[in-house]
Amino acid sequence: MVEVESVQTVEVRRAGRREWIGLAALVVPMMFILLDNGIIFLALPQLTENLGASSTQILWIADIYGFFLMAFLVAMGRIADRIGHRRLLLIGAAAFSVLSLMAAFTTSPVMLIVLRAALGIAGGTVGPSVFAIIRQLFPDRRQMATAMSIFATSAMIGVALGPTVGGVLLHWFWPGSVFLIAVPVMLWLLVVGPIALPETRQRSTAPVDLSSVVLWLSAVLPTIYGVTTLARVGWAAAPVVAIVVGLALGTAFVTRERRLPNPLLDMRLFGIRAIGTTLAMFLLVGIVQSGNGLVLNQHLQLVEGYSTLATALWMVLPISVAIGGVHLSTMLAKRTRPAFVIGGGLVVASVGSAVLSQIDAVGGLTTLLVGLCIVMAGTSPVGVLSGQLVMQSAPAEQAGSAGSLNGTAGELSSALGIAVFGSLVNVFYSGNVRTPDALSPAAETHANDSISHAVAIARDLPTGPAEALVSAARDTFNNAVTNIAALCVVLFLALAVLTVATLREIPPIGAKPSPAKRAE
Repeated sequence: MVEVESVQTVEVRRAGRREWIGLAALVVPMMFILLDNGIIFLALPQLTENLGASSTQILWIADIYGFFLMAFLVAMGRIADRIGHRRLLLIGAAAFSVLSLMAAFTTSPVMLIVLRAALGIAGGTVGPSVFAIIRQLFPDRRQMATAMSIFATSAMIGVALGPTVGGVLLHWFWPGSVFLIAVPVMLWLLVVGPIALPETRQRSTAPVDLSSVVLWLSAVLPTIYGVTTLARVGWAAAPVVAIVVGLALGTAFVTRERRLPNPLLDMRLFGIRAIGTTLAMFLLVGIVQSGNGLVLNQHLQLVEGYSTLATALWMVLPISVAIGGVHLSTMLAKRTRPAFVIGGGLVVASVGSAVLSQIDAVGGLTTLLVGLCIVMAGTSPVGVLSGQLVMQSAPAEQAGSAGSLNGTAGELSSALGIAVFGSLVNVFYSGNVRTPDALSPAAETHANDSISHAVAIARDLPTGPAEALVSAARDTFNNAVTNIAALCVVLFLALAVLTVATLREIPPIGAKPSPAKRAE
């Protein structure tokens, strides 16, 4: 592991009004992109019904945006380092606007799948470029920390507002209208961006290795497909084979990148402690957090009986707590070492998980919300501070690549968390439902597969056995949730110890760096 720090010899320029306007040009589109994504999933049933999409097409419409977004992040980060972060961001914004407009009026499920894939590629230009531009706008690390917390807040607001805005649009307009939200905000970026955003001063002069791009895409796409398919349908041959193929190609990609003089992804970035260790921590915490979120959302819908919209609206409260936590953790990280802020937050998250382990199958909403608010407060430092540590530690000419790594870790943690925790739910649920005697062996087996199957079977039963089956399924699923929450207590504590042990030497944000040193 290599750690490199340099002595600050000149006074760092502080950002003025123009830089903060530039930040506004960045955060507004990001907020609405995330808002738009949330609305699309809310509109998906109506949208696919209007288009006459098959069950397979529905899955591709839902998933393909995320597939292509994650797959193209690294390539777009490297391209941005080469041609300029502002230039690529504006190209992506223009493409996103046109594609969103086309998606709003599409009449074919196949065309919508193609457009969603293209939107994922365009979306992949945003993350790496935004992080790199924020770094250039705010060379003062304390101001950069504030800017990153504002950026994180905009993302959370976008997630929180999605259901409300989506409900209004779906009530008054056709389902395809959800795609139009992105158009005006991207036009805002195209107008304000050239004026308020700086172009990259320090660019990479090395050409982009197209063979590495192809190899990277060939590794990532089957891996993502396999992970998400396993999370949805359970163990099957096709997704397992896809993951194995993806990992094999990923190994070949890493081997190739280590040998190239001008790689697509410079593996030496992982040798910088504040980058490699922070990304690993961010990935692990993200897996636990996203998986935990999946389980709790399922509890609200399948056990408590709330609709998808009502569940999303209840999530506004924990997200609001997380927004406050982002700003508090940023202030604390300017006064104490980030490792202690993150580690302390993870200890708080473990307390929240302990509360979640006490949820009841009936009337557990209050306990769930209290516990989840504590967890969200505890994990809130992770995203904003990990992004800050990665960006301030990366070489200027590789800022886009560093930003792409942060985005890839976030997307990958979400996919892995859903797959891993979805499998855990199946482990704790399957075969543990005490079904009523009236059920046939086939129905009993089916009811033990998932709570959704149990509820579906109950609809065809007499009142007594139906109520008994639903109650048993809910109790079993609730036990799965509380067992996973207890596991999260241990995981969050272990991650807290790991964070403090590996990142404790990084000084508070904005502190004067220590003399240059290298340590293997």
